[in-house]
Amino acid sequence: MNSELIIKQAVEEDIPLLLSFIKKIAGYEKLSHEVITTEEILRESLFGKKPSAEVVFGYLDNLPVSYAVYFYNFSTFIGKKGLYLEDLFVLPELRGKGIGKKMLLYLIKKAVDENCGRMEWAVLDWNEPAINFYKSLGAKPMDEWTTFRMDESALKKIVQP
Repeated sequence: MNSELIIKQAVEEDIPLLLSFIKKIAGYEKLSHEVITTEEILRESLFGKKPSAEVVFGYLDNLPVSYAVYFYNFSTFIGKKGLYLEDLFVLPELRGKGIGKKMLLYLIKKAVDENCGRMEWAVLDWNEPAINFYKSLGAKPMDEWTTFRMDESALKKIVQP
C-alpha cells in the first residue's frame, strides 16, 4: 500500500456510498437477497433523532476502499458498554494490504478510549480468511454461545397474533 489509509466518520451525504458498500458486503456474504434497506431508512437510522449505529470509511488517495458499521451494547457481567462491530468490509481487490487491520485497530482504539469492556462481532462460519485474520490479532471465537435471531416478521407475529 503506497498511500496512507485515512479513516473518516461518515456524514449524512455518505448515505449513497454506504448503501453501495452494504450491497458489496452482502454480495460477498452471499446474502444480497436479504438487503432491504434504502437510503431513506439509513438516513433515519444513522442520522435521525436517535442514531442506532455509526459508520467510518477508509480512503486511499481520496477513494473509499473500506467501511465499518458499529454500535454500542452493554454487558451486565462487567458493567460496561461494549463496541459491537456489525460490518467490516474492504474492496476485494485491496484485501491483504493491511486495510482491514487498520480499520479494526481504529475501532479497537475507539473502544479503549471510550472505556469499553469488550468488543464483539460475528463472522460467518465459512469465512476462513476473516476467522484466521481475527484469530491472528488475539480474538477468540465464542463457540459455547449460539446466536438467536427473530426477524421483523417474527417480532410482529408475536405481538400482533
